[in-house]
Amino acid sequence: MSKFLDFQCNLDTFIDDLKTIIKNNNSKIDELLIQKQKDYNNFVKPLEVMEARLEEFFTPLSHINSVNNSKDTQKVYSDSLPIITEYSTQISQNIDIYNAYKEIKQKESTTLNYEQNRVLDLNIQNFELSGAHLDAKTKTRLQEINLRKSELANNFSQNLLDATNDYEYIITDENDIDGLPSSEIENAKFKEDGKIKYKFTLQMPSYIAYMTYGPNREIREELYRAYVSRAPQNAKIIDELLELRHEMANLLGFENYAQYSLATKMAKSQKSVLDFLENLLDNSIKQANNELQALQKIAPHSLESHDTAYYSEILKKEQYSIDEEEYRPYFEQNSVVNGMFSFLHKLFNLEFKKTDLQLWHKKATAYDVYEDNKLKARIYLDLEARESKRGGAWMHNWQSHSHNEQEEEFASAFVVCNFPPSNNKNPSLLRHDDVVTLFHEMGHTIHHILSEVNESEVSGVNGVEWDAVEFPSQFLENFAYEPKVLKMFAKHYKNTEVIPDEMIEKLVRSKNFLSAMSMLRQLEFSLFDFKLHTQIYKGDAVQKLLDSIREKTALIKTPSYNKFQNGFAHIFAGGYAAGYYSYKWAEVLSADTFYKVVDENIFDSPTAKAYRNIILHGGGAKSMQELYIQLMQREADTTQLLRLSGIK
Repeated sequence: MSKFLDFQCNLDTFIDDLKTIIKNNNSKIDELLIQKQKDYNNFVKPLEVMEARLEEFFTPLSHINSVNNSKDTQKVYSDSLPIITEYSTQISQNIDIYNAYKEIKQKESTTLNYEQNRVLDLNIQNFELSGAHLDAKTKTRLQEINLRKSELANNFSQNLLDATNDYEYIITDENDIDGLPSSEIENAKFKEDGKIKYKFTLQMPSYIAYMTYGPNREIREELYRAYVSRAPQNAKIIDELLELRHEMANLLGFENYAQYSLATKMAKSQKSVLDFLENLLDNSIKQANNELQALQKIAPHSLESHDTAYYSEILKKEQYSIDEEEYRPYFEQNSVVNGMFSFLHKLFNLEFKKTDLQLWHKKATAYDVYEDNKLKARIYLDLEARESKRGGAWMHNWQSHSHNEQEEEFASAFVVCNFPPSNNKNPSLLRHDDVVTLFHEMGHTIHHILSEVNESEVSGVNGVEWDAVEFPSQFLENFAYEPKVLKMFAKHYKNTEVIPDEMIEKLVRSKNFLSAMSMLRQLEFSLFDFKLHTQIYKGDAVQKLLDSIREKTALIKTPSYNKFQNGFAHIFAGGYAAGYYSYKWAEVLSADTFYKVVDENIFDSPTAKAYRNIILHGGGAKSMQELYIQLMQREADTTQLLRLSGIK
């Protein structure tokens, strides 16, 4: 039997197959509940395996709908959501399962291992956060809320993807593309009615290219306006989602959704989160103002939001003699991927062996992963942008490492990015930011696939506190600036010349270019998200809250047509509601660990080896706080985050 599942998703039979699985699961649950003497092995473990199988079946559909989106995938995914949501809600509210877990915990806690106890603790907590102990009327209402929330999140995401794909700006005057990199010009070029024209879209590679290099300010503003005003229909979805989240939190005994969210996170209180964010803000504002003044000096007019990327690139060249376009030939996609694999081999003794599989797209690839020469996992890479793929970058876990019925099960995960597409004429040449993104997502990936935990529900990223889950990704991305790491893969795609030391030095010096302004932007998102979930905001009140935060965070006045919230998929279509602060919270852990490894010379670092053995192998079987103290032998040093960001 293969250690890994075959990737397949039959859209024609998916709904019927899903209904059959759920019907069988419900029958199995009834059988398990009839048992008079329930214990971990005859009750908890079968339920855990059953839920893992359902997740393994459903994940390919979710994946395909994100990377090969079509009318067919949209319909099947939309039709499946009510089914899976109703089932999941009913399970999480089942008072008999809840009571059985509590009884098993009470009887067996001293004889179970820490992984098994963690499974019980997290499940009991999840039952209570789902209202298993509440009356029938409240449970019914919570079921209705969960179903509607899943529908709204899906609609939000689809509206955003449709709006992104529906827009294009056609340029016919070659003066309007003067200064753009030749590769971007080639990607935009097309012929119509015998004339050469250039198409720019809201897809990330295209949008960023014109906003960074486009000489026509009016076109930049038009593209910016289109981007920040996408999917206006999402405003109504936001209103309903916020109302439902608040109602749900109240029904479960919380003052607001933010308080509910923190029940499963490292942060202990709303005050601790807001104090953390405000402290970072206070420490960053002075330097951010200085950065803005330097930027304003080189602009012939008052800066507006659609100007910052363009003049930032000019200032970056002026201050560091660095032209991002000069770096792209050294970051050919395949070279970067293979170099990253070499880096991970040297740091953690991992090997990545390509395996030939029939996948969902010709640009997707698969690799078997070996640790210490032993087969450990499989990863799937899908790295290039296309219209059918939603924007951004992410890791999506599929299988989780576990031991079931004396058999070891291996982990697998998808790594998805939106890099410039390659074609017969041009390779995929990455910006250094793209390299950082790839390292970030690979950090998530190895956190999941290297787990040595035997219980799937706390293996890999499962069971990890949400405000700690970004720790491994941020830790790994920092190495994309390390000279000895860069030299492993930064080779010119035409002649394999290794990137010169001078270029590396410029890149490292420019790492924290406008870092305080960037910090303010992330803090704006975090404060908006968290405060938005402390009470009910609706209609204009949502915009007013964002505007009030921007009075301190937005050093350039944001135009009134900017409706950022309508595209904030992280919190309205992802899992970051009242949790976007997690990026900065986890960055404290990652910065602290990173500097310790660097101080130990990276590849000779005992901390790096301990990180693999404690953090990556440990999954979610212990709290990250406990694992972190085991790794570092102390609490995290919060000052390292400011050091990493170059904020003094």
